[in-house]
Amino acid sequence: METQTTENISRIAIQGGYGAFHEIAALHYFGDENIEILPRNTFKDLMKSLKKHQVDYGIMAIENSLAGSILPNYTLIKDSRMKIIGEIYLRIKQNLVALPGQSIADIKEVFSHPMAILQCQMFFDQYPGIKLIESLDTALSARDIKEKQLRGVGAISSGLAARKYELEILAPGIETNKMNYTRFLILKENSNGLDYNISDFNKASIHFALAHKTGSLSKILSILSYYDINLTKIQSMPIMGKDWEYQFYADLMFDDYEWYHKSIDAIRPFTSELGILGEYEKGKSIME
Repeated sequence: METQTTENISRIAIQGGYGAFHEIAALHYFGDENIEILPRNTFKDLMKSLKKHQVDYGIMAIENSLAGSILPNYTLIKDSRMKIIGEIYLRIKQNLVALPGQSIADIKEVFSHPMAILQCQMFFDQYPGIKLIESLDTALSARDIKEKQLRGVGAISSGLAARKYELEILAPGIETNKMNYTRFLILKENSNGLDYNISDFNKASIHFALAHKTGSLSKILSILSYYDINLTKIQSMPIMGKDWEYQFYADLMFDDYEWYHKSIDAIRPFTSELGILGEYEKGKSIME
């Protein structure tokens, strides 16, 4: 894993507040020493911090095993000069938290990010008297309860957020899917001066555009197959202003780095706007 420090401290931008799952993923990826976590409200704010060199790294959720891909984040990465340098898969454990001394029967409203609410819907179906309210972030919802001393109000958040804001976990592990994972990307500004060990690379994320013509995508897939490239993900998005043309985002797995680059050269004539979002080592799956 490549690292870069400023005064021996790596500054890492996350989306959400302290205690967010982004912070948990950052701690697992970078370790908890010599790092500074800098919360940002939105993914756009996170990218701005990277572009303005206010931070060294950014960590960004890109897909969830239950809710699917976060499509706007692909565009944010493509339109920036940032590169994906790593990834990590975090098992998401959601908890119902509130100020100490309360029970679930006392809770009338629960705030959280809409994706977290979606992940826990079956649990709350048992409590029709609880109103679910969408908010900006799981950890920020927990922080608001602490700062405003909101009784009768709960949040869906991580265990880390509960500890940070001294909240009680009224119900642990309320997510519907117990194999609920979120994939996080590690982002850094592209720099030729960085010392990457390409021998560790076995995965790449690319983007390319195709016209809506018969067989256009199948040609790409056939070429990748010929070069023994494993296509682990492909996501299409329409290109604004270009009728029936699509931008594709794809994750590729490979055993031979040079053979992978040959495959990129081979598909290039059949695409437009072909670009590499990042080359890196496949990330580990971890528990919170």
